[in-house]
Amino acid sequence: MAAKKMEILRLYKQLLRESTKFSSYNFREYALMRVKDAFRENKNLTDPAALDKQIKEGYKNLAIIKRQVVIGHMFEPQRLVIEKQLS
Repeated sequence: MAAKKMEILRLYKQLLRESTKFSSYNFREYALMRVKDAFRENKNLTDPAALDKQIKEGYKNLAIIKRQVVIGHMFEPQRLVIEKQLS
């Protein structure tokens, strides 16, 4: 069970790290919010089959986020007023 917890923690960190790479503020904040909410919703999950299903879903979402980050960098949006201005 400890190995499963380490895998879940590693997946969580990877999802958060990849989500911060979005160039668009709105996509970045939405992805971070969704990752945190999804893990919060499933924190009390104990069924091994359900855990495995959620882990697989997490890895699928990680792959989607990685692809979308690459696509997002191809088409850089204009910075929003609420974002920090680069000096």
